[in-house]
Amino acid sequence: MYRKLLYNYVPVFAIFIISVLFLGCNESPKVSEDVKKINVELQVDRFDSEFAAATPEGLAALKGKYPYLFPVQYSDSIWVAKMKDTIQIELLSEVEKTFSDFSQEEESLELLFKHIKYYYPQFDTPKVVTVISDVDYTNRIILTDTLLLIGLDNYLGPEHRFYHEIQNYISADLDSQYLAVDVASAFAKKVVPRPQERTFLAQLIYYGKELYLKDELLPLATDAQKINYSEDQFLWAEANEQAIWRNFIESEYLYSTENTLARRFLDPAPFSKFGLELDNESPGRIGRYIGWQIVRSFMDKNEVTLQQMLSLPAEEIFKKSNYKPRK
Repeated sequence: MYRKLLYNYVPVFAIFIISVLFLGCNESPKVSEDVKKINVELQVDRFDSEFAAATPEGLAALKGKYPYLFPVQYSDSIWVAKMKDTIQIELLSEVEKTFSDFSQEEESLELLFKHIKYYYPQFDTPKVVTVISDVDYTNRIILTDTLLLIGLDNYLGPEHRFYHEIQNYISADLDSQYLAVDVASAFAKKVVPRPQERTFLAQLIYYGKELYLKDELLPLATDAQKINYSEDQFLWAEANEQAIWRNFIESEYLYSTENTLARRFLDPAPFSKFGLELDNESPGRIGRYIGWQIVRSFMDKNEVTLQQMLSLPAEEIFKKSNYKPRK
């Protein structure tokens, strides 16, 4: 059965290209007038640039401005040593080369925060502080109620020499095109309730909710960007959606509580693990893509608000979605 996964890849790819050529000039993502009117006061502080320019004599002023970045258990000698450390200096230099002009990222963040405020009027725009994190890609975005920390050394592009020892499926995400997407993911974790059930279906719907939220918050992002896929990976998922779903159904995965299913189909990985010959041609996290399509189908067929949908149980969303994968 699995060998059928690629049976319609070529025609779907061709149809996709034709559609882009035919519709590309007439259709484009839009930002609603109501969102445009929302006032957001975005403050961006470039701590990375300030630290790069600082001297030991100016350390006290820097600590006064950013006390939350200087844990009290570390003495000043630690920070002075960092100022002189060649690796730190190189990190700061490479970040400055890539982000000397941060205006495009600021525009993306401002638009994201406007959309968040449209759906969540009580949302307070956090102060944005850019830092370097010694390429701590697992914590490249830290979002609190009042503060957004962005580790810019995690967005230098997948081919950057700093990432050569990082596995390709991870370094592929270390690109500035995913910066606002990653911030949206951090926000989603605050408002999308974790599933109470342990079933595979509940996990599919959880990630589907997160991705649907990105549909609403990031109208100018491509679908591939929202799920951190390359365009080729996204085309593969679209072309093989029906066969993937059939595999899940025939394998009776939906109501399984087997822990390995998350590692095989939901967690970041170089590819999804069907246990068949063509696994390495699939993108990782393919279950998230399927959950996304289920939630989209539900929202197309039911009159509920975004917030109402996020609070609904997975089983209700699935049953009312009448989901049918694309052929």
